Amino acid sequence: MSTVSAPRLLITGAGSGLGRAMALAWSARGARVLVADIAEAPAQETVALCTAAGAAEAHYLKLDVTHEADFVAAAAWVQAHWSGLDILVNNAGVAGGGTVDGISETDWEWIININLLGVARGCRVFTPLFKQQQAGQFVNIASMAGLLNPPGMASYNVSKAGVVALSETLTSELSPWNIRTLVVCPSYFQTNLDSSLRTHDPAMKAALSKLLTSSDITADDIAAGIVAAVDSHASLYLPHEKARAAWQMKQQHPEAFAAEMQAQARKQAAAKGRS
Repeated sequence: MSTVSAPRLLITGAGSGLGRAMALAWSARGARVLVADIAEAPAQETVALCTAAGAAEAHYLKLDVTHEADFVAAAAWVQAHWSGLDILVNNAGVAGGGTVDGISETDWEWIININLLGVARGCRVFTPLFKQQQAGQFVNIASMAGLLNPPGMASYNVSKAGVVALSETLTSELSPWNIRTLVVCPSYFQTNLDSSLRTHDPAMKAALSKLLTSSDITADDIAAGIVAAVDSHASLYLPHEKARAAWQMKQQHPEAFAAEMQAQARKQAAAKGRS
């Protein structure tokens, strides 16, 4: 089985949302997919959907990204059953936000442990296998928040900016072993990310839900773009056109971008003052 047309994949957080969409996109190509998630019931639904979509194989593996032992077990599983792995998708993540003086230390630790260290654990555990194979691909799901750093989202911004930094480091560090890293930075899209949100601001959950449901881009759209980005050996994928324009503005006109972010912060502060 060709690793180009039918790769062996492990996808964390594949029980729903973008994780499920990516599992189905690769299943349609006849891939072998290991659906890794902390919640078994939705993950088993994904397994059934992958099989129906044309996966050569689809299996469920319980994996909590906050436990390194779970990644070690997953690495043992793919070696025992598939003699290796072609693509590890570090997708599992949660949402958080609020003003920096309102985010508790507990919530900082929670989001960093899942969003950033969860990705780092996956990359750290699977790098020796990829080095042994002299080939491999990491797909790390970050966010435009990690590039643009909007106000009122400090903990989330930091966790996703860390994923970007890690991915950029691995792109160069692991290149001697033919190991590629793609970091994906989506903006808002139709998913269930708001279900994991932790915030001290009651208005934030409603605002996030509205942004997610009003998006004209779906998880399936982003998954298709990710598959194409892997095929083209890209190192960065920004699915949203408006977000790409904002990122370009930040790079080319940093002072103007900073002024826009400060204007957003003033609007947020004024809105809280009126509530």
